[in-house]
Order: sequence, then C-alpha cells, then structure tokens
Amino acid sequence: ALLSFIFEKKKKKKKQVVEAACGQCQFKMKDKKGCDLAVRIDGKSYFVEGTKIDEHGDAHADDGFCNAVKKAEVIGEVKDGKFVVSYFKLLPNSTKK
Repeated sequence: ALLSFIFEKKKKKKKQVVEAACGQCQFKMKDKKGCDLAVRIDGKSYFVEGTKIDEHGDAHADDGFCNAVKKAEVIGEVKDGKFVVSYFKLLPNSTKK
C-alpha cells in the first residue's frame, strides 16, 4: 500500500514558476531556427512542447517573448530534452528586459 501511495504522489505534478521567453532571442539557444517558446528551470533552458510562442501574444512586441523574459506558472516535465507542458499561465507584471 505504501508503494502505491509513493507512486501516486510521484505521478502528480505540481505547479512551478519558471522564466519563459523566446529560446533563440533571450536564452541564446541554437538547436532550432526561428523563434520558439522556451523555459528556464534551475538555470537550464528547454524548448516547450504543448503550447506555442504565438499563443501568448505577439512575440515581437516590446514586451513579447523575443524582447523580454517573463515569469510563468507551469505544470509539466522535462522529457527528451524538452519541457512538455500540460499547464502554462503567464504571471502578470513579470516582464524584465
């Protein structure tokens, strides 16, 4: 019974606050061409799967992901070098240029 409790607890993912921005423009990632949403967790950057950069406003606006790093509340996990997200919410007034 204890083992199944540990397994269930491990499966439940919790919300965490991360930095979010364009991987190429702000985090200097070179794995892909163009502009793609990425998050930085514990100093390491990951491209995001499960939501796209353009689903969160104009990436090239003054306060968009290509010009600013923002804070986001996320639920997801790192899988095969990418952050696979099941929940992504930008936090208000979290932009830093």
